[in-house]
Amino acid sequence: MTLFRGKYRIESARLEGFDYSSPGSYFVTINTNGRVRWFGEVVGGEMKLSETGNIVAEEWLKTPMIRPTITLDVWQVMPNHMHGIVVIHKSETAARSGQMPFVDWETAFKSTAVSVGTTRRVVPTGSNPVGEKRKPTLQPNSLGSIIGQFKSKCTKRIHDAGYSDFAWQGRFWDRIIRDADELQRIREYIIANPKRCDDRGK
Repeated sequence: MTLFRGKYRIESARLEGFDYSSPGSYFVTINTNGRVRWFGEVVGGEMKLSETGNIVAEEWLKTPMIRPTITLDVWQVMPNHMHGIVVIHKSETAARSGQMPFVDWETAFKSTAVSVGTTRRVVPTGSNPVGEKRKPTLQPNSLGSIIGQFKSKCTKRIHDAGYSDFAWQGRFWDRIIRDADELQRIREYIIANPKRCDDRGK
């Protein structure tokens, strides 16, 4: 359960049949395991990154370099999680255009029988527990593969820096952004996160 726009929401399961490599804008939240505050502290309404927090910021910014059809919108590393808007484009030319795509619901579903009412899900990116049936490999250039690679790169660098206890939560949360109004609300939510955190004294 997470807090967004002042309301708690229970994350839905993956949208069955939805193609998460579809061009569109996606709001993601990635937590540390156990919500441990690895990435720094909020001081005076501003986030002060630790060494591990700087690693996370650097790796996040590498995402479009690794995947040229991806751009990043507003993002923020917080003490025990990070928020970001990941934009998947249909081509490198589209990525360079500066335009923000939104999901085309007519083409984003592999099965036309799927409801499009739910746009938020919780996504596993780690290995499967012992005895659990193996899940299908993540689709290349899908949102899951993008975040999975980011988490893996961060973990390796943070461990190499001497923080062997560091771990991400096995899942991440995402919301498919439907339109420009919702995009703006989410941008404002991310930008205000340090001030809101500071006001709560956390």
